[in-house]
Amino acid sequence: MKKYDFIIVGSGISGLNFALNAAKKGQVLVVTKKKIINSTTNYAQGGIAAVLDELDDFNKHIEDTLIAGSYHNNKKAVTFMVKEGPKLINHLLDLGVKFSNKNGNLQLAREGGHSMRRIAHVGDRTGHSIEKVLIENVRKNKNITIWEDSFAIDLLVKNNTCYGLQILRNGRVENLFSSAVILATGGVGQIYKHTSNPSISTGDGVAMAARAGAKMEDMEFVQFHPTVLNSPGKKRFLLSEALRGEGATLKNHKGERFMPKYDKRGELAPRDIVSRAIFEELKKGPVYLDISHKPASEIKKRFPYIFAELKKKGLDLTKNKIPISPAAHYMCGGIKVDLHGQSSIKNLYAFGEVACTGVHGANRLASNSLLEAIVFSNQIIQSIKAKKLVNIPDFANFKPTGSQCLSNKYAKSLVKKIMWDYVGIIRNEKDLKKAILKLIEIDAKYCVKTNKISDFETKNMIQTAILVTKAALKRKKSLGCHFVI
Repeated sequence: MKKYDFIIVGSGISGLNFALNAAKKGQVLVVTKKKIINSTTNYAQGGIAAVLDELDDFNKHIEDTLIAGSYHNNKKAVTFMVKEGPKLINHLLDLGVKFSNKNGNLQLAREGGHSMRRIAHVGDRTGHSIEKVLIENVRKNKNITIWEDSFAIDLLVKNNTCYGLQILRNGRVENLFSSAVILATGGVGQIYKHTSNPSISTGDGVAMAARAGAKMEDMEFVQFHPTVLNSPGKKRFLLSEALRGEGATLKNHKGERFMPKYDKRGELAPRDIVSRAIFEELKKGPVYLDISHKPASEIKKRFPYIFAELKKKGLDLTKNKIPISPAAHYMCGGIKVDLHGQSSIKNLYAFGEVACTGVHGANRLASNSLLEAIVFSNQIIQSIKAKKLVNIPDFANFKPTGSQCLSNKYAKSLVKKIMWDYVGIIRNEKDLKKAILKLIEIDAKYCVKTNKISDFETKNMIQTAILVTKAALKRKKSLGCHFVI
């Protein structure tokens, strides 16, 4: 029987930051389904929002967050997160993150929904830089064990108490035990046909927790990022909010700016508003992001990664208008937790995108995601202690079931199409009811026949899609990124 003081599922900013803190209290196991670098954090371009300028203040950041979230936020959680922000930026600096600076001061960016420049960033690859530093620190720590290419199948829960995890590793299923299981599995974007998320974002943590009986919250609030590359034959690629913060404009098929007629904040309105505006304009023709009016040297210096990636695709950010459309980006809801990451199941904790602290409300403010992840993964260690597990119940190992069922690939494609067509940017009750019936039918026909990670992922995608659709159906009125007609 393998036991650890702490088991963490996920290797992004929240999981690895918690691992470093937990290693001071006991033995830590980090489980990740691909390589440790393969986290959603690694793809985050923008930065971390925090009050770091003397002209800014906590109240402004709090209010910007509440406005973006349509005041559906947990204000206590928002206030705590915002006030902890500057301290956590210093924490990352101490770990070795080299934020962009000018003349010795942090170079702060502005993004949609923010009233001030407050985004600390590392060029246009902030997440990648933070991830690399965290991995370096984790690998040096003797109290942390890392299991790559290992998949958490299910939580081991009885009588509303979590005792550990069932893991698929090297083709074998085994049970691991711990008095503190932490889910930091990221988002759900892959349930949609078009997403900015990497292939790993299949809703594993949400689905696992739901199967175990954990309470969910705000699952209807799926945020769509307004500006994702939309060019035939080219892979979807996120174009950071920071581009608009530095003056990029959005233009319709006639070459005209259109955002001012939708919102007085123009291109810097919150994401839900910008996404819906683009969605409407796309009905008339292509939509473009244009920053070509800025000096080429400035663009290349501020956005080297985006410039290089677009160049590979035959597009020049300094000269071309870039074709864009919205894509599924971020889950604002998730596993319901308190400010200490505690879920409704004893010994089960969650933070980062998989969790719902209530900070984002009905729509997330740009660059508050990495902030939430680092703040709450730092906070949780204050209340968790390594405890000895006693009276562990018996748990049976998973066995593949079924012989006649939908293929993995086909089931996955069905889910993505249903979610994009019926549970997307603009929703209606008729479509949502259609979607839920189709998804329930797929769930009934899909079975995990092998010990392949992709089979388990598809099951999780189906069940996560059902959770999102049911929540959307319950909320009859529009709020934030849940827009009903």
